[in-house]
Amino acid sequence: MNRFLVSIYEGSKIAISAIWTNKTRAVLTTTCIVIGIVSVTAMNTISDGIDRSFEESMDMLGRNVVYVAKWPWGFGGEYKWWEYRNRREMKISYVDDIRELAPSASSVSASASRRTSVKYGDRIADNVGLSGVTQSYFQTAGLDIEDGRAFSESEVNRAAKVIILGGSVVDVLFPNDEDPLGKNVRINGQRFTVIGLLERQGSFLGLEDTDNQIIVPITAYGTMYSLRYGIQLAVQFPNEESLEDGEFEVIGAMRQIRQLDPLEENDFAINKAALFEQEFQGMKVAIYGIGIFLTGLALFVGGIGVMNIMFVSVKERTKEIGIRKAVGAKPWEILLQFLMEAIVICLVGGVIGVILSIGVTELINQFFVAYLNWSTVLNAILICAFVGILFGYIPSRKAAKSDPIESLRYE
Repeated sequence: MNRFLVSIYEGSKIAISAIWTNKTRAVLTTTCIVIGIVSVTAMNTISDGIDRSFEESMDMLGRNVVYVAKWPWGFGGEYKWWEYRNRREMKISYVDDIRELAPSASSVSASASRRTSVKYGDRIADNVGLSGVTQSYFQTAGLDIEDGRAFSESEVNRAAKVIILGGSVVDVLFPNDEDPLGKNVRINGQRFTVIGLLERQGSFLGLEDTDNQIIVPITAYGTMYSLRYGIQLAVQFPNEESLEDGEFEVIGAMRQIRQLDPLEENDFAINKAALFEQEFQGMKVAIYGIGIFLTGLALFVGGIGVMNIMFVSVKERTKEIGIRKAVGAKPWEILLQFLMEAIVICLVGGVIGVILSIGVTELINQFFVAYLNWSTVLNAILICAFVGILFGYIPSRKAAKSDPIESLRYE
C-alpha cells in the first residue's frame, strides 16, 4: 500500500515536471479540456438555473390557483383560436358568483392587463405591465407590499386613482433613492397617487421582468380602458392538494353562471401552473439532450487530444521507461506514472475551465438564467479525472508493456 501511495506521489511530481517542461504542448492539450469543461459547466449551470427559475416562476403563478379566462394558455399543438374567439368574455361580477358557488375557494379575484407608459415629471417608464385588479388579487397572485399599503375594497368600489409600483418602475421614475410614496404619476393622462411598492420578485422563467409592473384598482383601470374584454379570474384554494377538487368546483360554478346545458361544451378556459410544468418537462428533455450531446462531443475532442499527447510523451521518454524498468520498476508503476500525467493535465484544464465558467455563468445571467453550485464544480473535477483515466489508459498501458531492452536501445 505504501509503495502504491509513493508511486502516486512520484508519478504526480514527474507529471507536473513533464507538463512544465513542455509548456506549449501542455497548453494546447489543456485547451481542449478547458473547452470541454466550460461546455459541461455551462450546460449544468443553465439547467440548474432553468430549474430554479422555473420553480420560482411556478410559485409566482401559484400552484394552488386556477385561472378562468376566455382564452386557454397555448403550448404548441393545434390552437383553435377560431373557436375561442367566439366565447363570451369574463365579467367582474363572476368574482362574487364564484365565491358563492365554490365554497372551498379561499380567495377569488379579477384582473385585466395591458402594456402602457408611466410618467413622473420628465421621466417616463415605457412598456410597463399595467394591471387593473380587485382587492383580493394580491392574495391570489402571492404579491407582498414592501412599503406603503395595498388599496382597500372601498377604493376599488369608488375607482380611486391610487397605484402600486413594481421595483423596476421605481428604479426608472424615482432614481437616487427618492421616496415614491405620496407622489403623483400619470397614466394615459390621468393622475394616480402612489400608495405602495411591491416586493421585488425577479424574472418569470428568466425572461420577463415581473417587477416592471404597476397595479391599480380594476374600476380605475376601466375609466381609461374598456373592461368589456380581457378580464381573467383567479381562484385560490387553501393548498395544492385541494386544487384538483377545487378545479371541478370552479368548472361547475362557471357552467352554472353561464347557464350551459349539460351537453354544451365549456365556453371558458381553465388554466393552471401544472400546464406549464407538463410543457416544461418536454422542453427540458430536449434542452438536456442537446446539451449532453454538445458537451460529450467537446469532452471527446479534449480526450482525443490528451491521448494524442500522451502517445507523444510515451514515445519521447521510451529510454526513461527502459531505465526505470531496468532498476526494478513494476509495469503497474509505469502505467500509474503516465496515467497520473494524463489525469494532472485534465485536472489543470478542469480547474481553468471551472474558473472561466464563473465568468461564463455571469455572462449567461445577463441574457438568460444560470446557477453555478458546488456540486457542478465537483462533477466537473470528477469528469476531468475520468477523462484522464479513460483517454490516458491506452498510452499508459503501451508504456507499461514496453520491452525494457528495446526501450534502452531507443535513441
